[in-house]
Amino acid sequence: MALLSFGVPAHSQSFGDLLGSAKKVAQAATISDEQIVSYFSQMSDELDRQNTIPPAKNPYAVRLAKLTTGLVSYDGLKLDIKAYLASDVNAFAMGDGTVRVYSGLMDKFTDDEVRCVIGHEIGHVKLEHGKKRMKLALQKDAALSVAGTASGGVRKLASSELGGLIGNVLNAQHSQAAETAADDYALTFMAAKNYPQPACATAMDKLAALGGGGGIGLLKTHPDPAQRAKRMRAKIK
Repeated sequence: MALLSFGVPAHSQSFGDLLGSAKKVAQAATISDEQIVSYFSQMSDELDRQNTIPPAKNPYAVRLAKLTTGLVSYDGLKLDIKAYLASDVNAFAMGDGTVRVYSGLMDKFTDDEVRCVIGHEIGHVKLEHGKKRMKLALQKDAALSVAGTASGGVRKLASSELGGLIGNVLNAQHSQAAETAADDYALTFMAAKNYPQPACATAMDKLAALGGGGGIGLLKTHPDPAQRAKRMRAKIK
């Protein structure tokens, strides 16, 4: 009788953890594009709720609308481009076509440099880098992984769930290869829209110069801007 126990043996727990991890990976890998776009849209709505979007007559809104005239879509992606009134030098794009540019970045960059940043962020979407980060984030959260596959439909996430997902997706660092591909995409974007490509290199110069200060969001998740500027100049030549 002393050998009987109502507990689970340690080796069984470890095997169960391994099975659970494998299940999360499999579920995240098979999540539908519809569900991923829905998650991106819900994240965008939550970030818009947390941040201040300037009204149409605000100088930042006016400037951004002017420098993105005609950019309602690009490469098959319908775009929703707005500014955030925030001092961080940052920008991001979501898989649903959301593009947000922080006023702190607009203060430092010329119109064409802002355009290059937008092109770079669109590149991450079109090259499915954001989709890959979303799947990695879902692998970390069993509840979200299951939710994405169990019903076959689109699930509305709670604010508490969105907070963790936003942190895992937006704060993750792209690989060097992904950043290089997005930079190349930005150069192609600039050429296609008849914007000056050298603005991409000067944008990286400015990021490099700002590297010693705080609040530089793009430096937290992107590689060395000085090397990126050098590479871009070589590509432009």
